[in-house]
Amino acid sequence: MLRLILLRHAKSDRPAGVADLERPLNARGRKTVPRIGAYLAQEGLVPQRVLLSPAKRTEETWSLAKDALGDIPEERVDAIYEAPASALLHAVRDAPKSATTLLLIGHNPGIQDFAVRLARAGSREAGARLRTRFPTAALTVIDFEAEAWSEIGWGSGRLERFVTPKDLAADAQD
Repeated sequence: MLRLILLRHAKSDRPAGVADLERPLNARGRKTVPRIGAYLAQEGLVPQRVLLSPAKRTEETWSLAKDALGDIPEERVDAIYEAPASALLHAVRDAPKSATTLLLIGHNPGIQDFAVRLARAGSREAGARLRTRFPTAALTVIDFEAEAWSEIGWGSGRLERFVTPKDLAADAQD
């Protein structure tokens, strides 16, 4: 079994005169990401490899999340930057077979479309939420009955969960 974790970068700033690729996280984004990293660790959702866009906001997202996850090999993949679902599929298919759990950190709308197109089965409630909105710092987990990333395709995954920062904030208040 293979497990793909998709994480949209956290909330970013839009400073005047700063190129899109260089946009940093804002204060809310920097506050949210450690909670996401802690959730991944607590739930045993620890990847063996991380693929991320070269955008500053995805790099900062990973930098703040990985404190809870430990030292994990990471790779910046230019093709992930603001990529459509088809480019994300190619990036994942190229992942090493030895990494059975993969984390991809990217951008919307591509990451949402990618998740929706991959997951044919799974939680109806999570699927409905995923199709409606994929907010910043949200994550989805999709499992595949495959032996290599090169074997995955549209509709071949099972949506295991979809979690937003608001879901984690609600859990903390319970």
